[in-house]
Amino acid sequence: MQDLLDRMCRRVRHHTDGMQLETAIPRVAIGVSDVSHVPVASVYEPMICMVLQGAKQVMIGDQLLRYDAASCFVASLELPATGCVIEASRDAPYVVTALALDRNALSDLLADLPAASSAAAPSTGFGVAPVTPLLLEAWDQLLALLDTPADIPFLAPAREREILYRLLQSGHGPMLRQIARDDSRLSRIRRVIDWIRRHFDQALPVGMLADIAGMSIPSFHRHFKAATAMSPLQYQKTLRLQAARRMLATSTDAAKAAYAVGYESASQFSREYARLFGAPPSRDSVARQAGSPEPVGAI
Repeated sequence: MQDLLDRMCRRVRHHTDGMQLETAIPRVAIGVSDVSHVPVASVYEPMICMVLQGAKQVMIGDQLLRYDAASCFVASLELPATGCVIEASRDAPYVVTALALDRNALSDLLADLPAASSAAAPSTGFGVAPVTPLLLEAWDQLLALLDTPADIPFLAPAREREILYRLLQSGHGPMLRQIARDDSRLSRIRRVIDWIRRHFDQALPVGMLADIAGMSIPSFHRHFKAATAMSPLQYQKTLRLQAARRMLATSTDAAKAAYAVGYESASQFSREYARLFGAPPSRDSVARQAGSPEPVGAI
């Protein structure tokens, strides 16, 4: 399997020496870094992330995950997270590739497959699982299209479908089956997340969110926490703070940023901002403006 990983590394490094969130292949990102990074807070969109060399660590809610070339990270929901490359050097850089998760493609594939066994449905919306040689081979064939871009429109859909098929056979399979079904608990939590992301600066109407999920309020809280590793209020708070940090990157006044994202107290905003980012808003803003651009957090 190491020979296959080495070949995939060479493919990626041939096409980039940095983080490339868009490539000629739809939904595919690639990246290379020869330095470890400070933690970067961002929102992870639904995706499959395959580290080919090095290692990364990500904090989602109260859970810390590590993944490297022996494992694959999948997020089936939009998740506020803090990621950090923890193993990278000039001689052995961090090399990664990611595939944005296409729910429609996943649903179409499941419609052609036999029903899964009646094992207990997973509660979490993200996780790390070991890779298999078959999954790596399928992914390598998708990356190979970077060398022949004229083939991408004709061959990429089938190769992406094979990757999804191999993932359904892996430890990620039960979660992916859940997110592809509109009536599953994970899909109902996903609909709530969509509402929160569009209205993060407003008061959190828990009763209405429970109705969107089709659950009682206690059941909604329990399933939301299981899926995202945080409460609905924590999820909203993290979105608010990340949005405020983006505003502060353009020299917006901290108090104005606080009120713009829905805070009613500038002092509470400052405390919670420092707790998440390690420094008060004004000091963090100055440090980030004076420093180099942050690395991409999602891959």
